[in-house]
Amino acid sequence: MAFIDISGASGASYRFRRWPDGTGHLPIAGNFVVVLEEAFPVEIVVIGMTNDLSQARAAPMAKGEARVYTRLNVARATREAEHADLVARWPKARVVAEKG
Repeated sequence: MAFIDISGASGASYRFRRWPDGTGHLPIAGNFVVVLEEAFPVEIVVIGMTNDLSQARAAPMAKGEARVYTRLNVARATREAEHADLVARWPKARVVAEKG
């Protein structure tokens, strides 16, 4: 799957794009999730935000078919609000947050 839509606690839906294996990512700010695609429904194991998405693969991964999906959000306020909404909806996921 190239894209995945994940809902937050508010009911808003956020679209993330799969980061292809073996490729780099632009060093741009945004949100990311790590999901186990083999689970049904898809299991979200990491929810993160960073100022440099090229470093998102360094986030702790889970066992299994873990995939990284990213969402570009240059505006800090938007990035933080979406991150908080997702964390509130998915409390079992590991949280990775870079402030600033």
